[in-house]
Amino acid sequence: MAPLTGKVAVVAGGSKGICPGISKGIVAASPKAEDKRMKFKAGDMFPAKTLESAIGEPIRLPDPNRLVHLQFRRFVDCPICNIHIAELRRRAGEIEAAGVKEVIVFHSSAESIRSYQKDVPFLIVGDPTKTLYKEFGVETSLGFLSLKALGAAMRGMAHGHFGLRFSGGPLGLPADFLIAPSGQITAVKYGTDAYDQWSADELIALAKGAAARY
Repeated sequence: MAPLTGKVAVVAGGSKGICPGISKGIVAASPKAEDKRMKFKAGDMFPAKTLESAIGEPIRLPDPNRLVHLQFRRFVDCPICNIHIAELRRRAGEIEAAGVKEVIVFHSSAESIRSYQKDVPFLIVGDPTKTLYKEFGVETSLGFLSLKALGAAMRGMAHGHFGLRFSGGPLGLPADFLIAPSGQITAVKYGTDAYDQWSADELIALAKGAAARY
């Protein structure tokens, strides 16, 4: 397995730092200054909230029964994001067996998600106002298009993902959070380009390590 890259933190266990807030939104959000995005770290407690999926299903976070991989992507038809999601779809059985529930956030509307992301075996949340992105410190960057991201974009377009609906803008960066049933964030990654996220192998390894601790 390739080593983890980018801004990654993994908790060794036991931290009790609490980040308060009730979500709205998306069913409700804790207030945060929009010009100061706090970044979470491994060991922080996830601010309990209930989200709503693109098909209207409530999503309770944290999940009291299993790990949650909460990942922030870009717009719903982003060719870069869809190459990554295709990898996760191919490995969905292994991810499920590792005890992980996938929750994917796009800064697109629920309507756009329903029309584009069909037959995806994961929970998907629309956040067109970027409320959650602001709350969790997920940023944008002019340097989003690295050579690696450009290669992913070309592969995505070759598979029919042309990314014509730039809802929320094209400069977004991804982020990954692994959340234990206790609410503790066991690992975090803030991507430094649009294709800088945990691979399926990295996610499964992190999940196995977290399961051994909790």
